[in-house]
Amino acid sequence: MNKYNILTNNEGEFFHRFNEDLAEIIARWVGDKEQLDTGIPELSFHRYDEPTKPLTVMYEPSVCMAVQGRKRVCLGDDVYVYDPHHFLITSINLPAVAQVTEADQETPCLALMLKLDLKAVSQMMVDSNLPLPRLRKADRGMALSKVTEPLLNAFQRLANLLDTPEDIPVLSPLIQREILYRILVGDQGQRLRQIAMAGSHSHQIAKSINWLKANYTQTLRVKELAALSGMSTSTFHHHFRNLTAMSPLQYQKWMRLYEARRLMLTDNMDAATASFKVGYESPSQFSREYSRLFGIPPLRDIKKMIKSAVN
Repeated sequence: MNKYNILTNNEGEFFHRFNEDLAEIIARWVGDKEQLDTGIPELSFHRYDEPTKPLTVMYEPSVCMAVQGRKRVCLGDDVYVYDPHHFLITSINLPAVAQVTEADQETPCLALMLKLDLKAVSQMMVDSNLPLPRLRKADRGMALSKVTEPLLNAFQRLANLLDTPEDIPVLSPLIQREILYRILVGDQGQRLRQIAMAGSHSHQIAKSINWLKANYTQTLRVKELAALSGMSTSTFHHHFRNLTAMSPLQYQKWMRLYEARRLMLTDNMDAATASFKVGYESPSQFSREYSRLFGIPPLRDIKKMIKSAVN
C-alpha cells in the first residue's frame, strides 16, 4: 500500500505575492524551453505545458519547488507530491520516478531546482550552533516540507540576481546560505542534519553511495561495502534500504544504466559498447534491464531523446 507524503495546506494567503513574483521570474527566463540552467550554477528552471508520463530520473541532493502546477515523485512505495505549498528535499543521489500531474498551456507547471552542497550543510551546523540530531535509524533520503514566506522570499531574491549578473558572485552564496539555514531549522531539517553528521547511520550510508557512484563498474561485494560503512552486512542492508528504498545491488544497476544512457546520448556510443563500459558482461542482459527501467530498448530511447531535443 502506497504511503502518500502529502502535507495538509493550513497556510493562508500571505505568501501568494512572493509565489506569483517567483513564477513570473521563472516564466520570463525559461521562455518556451523545458529546462534552463541559469547563470547561478546551482539553480535551474523548468517549464511543462502539459502533464507528463512517469519518467525515471536521478535526483541529486537538492531542493525542488513547483511554484505553479504540481509534480509527483515515486521512490519505492512512497509517493511525494509537491506544489506551491510544499517543496521536495533530497539529501542524497536517489533514482526515482517523476511525473508532472498538473499543467496546461495557460498555467504551465513552473518549477525550480537548487542543488545542495552537503559540506555546506556541515559547515552551517557548526557556524549556527544548530543542535545535533538524535542518532536514529536512517530515514528516507527524500521528504516533503512546507513552503514558508521567508524561504519563498529568499528564493525570489536569489532568482532576481539573474537580472544583475555582476552581483551573483557576491550575493548568491549569501542567499543560498540563508536558504540552507531556513531548511535546516524547518520541519525536515533533522533529516538533512542526519546525513551531514559524521557517525550517523545516514552519513555512513551516504558515504557508501558516494563509493558506489565512483566505482559502479566494479563487482559489488556488499560485505566489503558494509565494512566500509562500519556495519554488519544485515545492518547495512537495513539502513541502505531505509534511506534509498532499494538494495545496494538495485542502486548499482540504476547507476550503470543511467551512465550508459549518458554515454550513448552524449558520446554517440552504441549500446553494446556502452554496456561493457559500465560493467555489463552481456549486451542482451543490458538491453533487457534498460528496457525495464526506461520503458523502451536503448536505441529507440536515444533516438526519441534526440528527436525531442531537436524539436
